[in-house]
Amino acid sequence: MASFARGAASLTRVGLSSSKTPIQLIQRRGLAGAADHHGPPKVNFWKDPMSPSKWKEEHFVIISLAGWGLLVYGGYKLFTGGKGKKEENLVKEASQ
Repeated sequence: MASFARGAASLTRVGLSSSKTPIQLIQRRGLAGAADHHGPPKVNFWKDPMSPSKWKEEHFVIISLAGWGLLVYGGYKLFTGGKGKKEENLVKEASQ
């Protein structure tokens, strides 16, 4: 809304001026300051593995999801007791 209001104000100023230059509609750099870093720069996780607060956001997400996946898989194997191999052996022995 603010940029729209600024654009309307600039158009009225240009329209009221007595100069014979063509009206220029130039986009202002509204969000150009968003790329400025505030605080310490982020690093790859393998450069500083003991400080997750310094990691890049993408690396933090990947490592967090991998950790949760290992935790769920480990819990599954712990609570099922690894029954997959035992059942295969029982089926093979029964068919012989």
